[in-house]
Amino acid sequence: MVQTSHKRVKIALIICAVIAVLLVGAVAFAGNFLVDFALNPHASFTMNSMMRGGDVDGLETVTPAKDADYSSEARTWFDERKQSISHTAEDGTELLGWEIPADAAAADGGASAKVQALCYPRETVGEHTYAVVCHGYVGKPADMAKYAYHFWQMGMTVVMPAARGHERNVDAGLIQMGWQDSADLVGWVNDIVQRDPEAKIMLFGVSMGGAEVMMASGRDLPDNVRLIVEDCGYSSVWACQIRAGYGFVEASATDMLAQASVPMLFIHGDADEFVPFSMLDVNYNACASAVKEKLVVENAGHGQASSTDPALYWDTVDGFIAVHMG
Repeated sequence: MVQTSHKRVKIALIICAVIAVLLVGAVAFAGNFLVDFALNPHASFTMNSMMRGGDVDGLETVTPAKDADYSSEARTWFDERKQSISHTAEDGTELLGWEIPADAAAADGGASAKVQALCYPRETVGEHTYAVVCHGYVGKPADMAKYAYHFWQMGMTVVMPAARGHERNVDAGLIQMGWQDSADLVGWVNDIVQRDPEAKIMLFGVSMGGAEVMMASGRDLPDNVRLIVEDCGYSSVWACQIRAGYGFVEASATDMLAQASVPMLFIHGDADEFVPFSMLDVNYNACASAVKEKLVVENAGHGQASSTDPALYWDTVDGFIAVHMG
């Protein structure tokens, strides 16, 4: 009877062990699937494919009609003027991006009448000014052409890095959701300062790019960085670190904002259902910078603030630039 009881206990332990192994395997499988789905640009089924197929709720994929002329003109400008640049990251990875050098004469009169009426800069800045413009999740630098065009019209040189796992850096590893990208961003900034010690630099990003510039705010930025503008960036990345190479828990914009000192402008549309509008106050309140402002754009969905109310958006952004670039 005792032997039978011991045998049952042994069998039960074996069954428990097998179940535990299966559960661990299931968690690992699920984790690996989710990492592939969200972060692996080469996976067969990804968030990228769903987003581009219009299968993600809360994500606007159609350019508003009133923004179409500006976006089209900006994209033509980008395609005609972009120059390839590179940066060697701390881990030795060669990263690529685009640059559009400042051209004061062209910037003064380069925009059409329609574009001038909609989004032409209200302010201009002097020499040695730079805008580093960061794109969103599964996007590319060209997606940011309308923002870059605006800053270039203000007289800035525009630098547009491609994030890891995106566009020209699609083979530079998994998508980093802004975390490793923020470290790379510091490197891009240091490259600018090395070639132009007088540089005055703005960091600007939308969505994942917004999270990227917020994460960079708590890193060791040179004094040349005069201001940061983030548009609809998320406060942190969901908690999963299997095979990603970094912990999503540590990829927190709010933790980095707690160490920020650069003047910062936070922007969010109150109709954003993709990155919750509530994250605006989470990010703003977490920011330790002595100078910080926030802008709420009514009825704007995700990444749509600049096209929903262009006058309010650009008046606010240009005013913040004028104060802190000076």
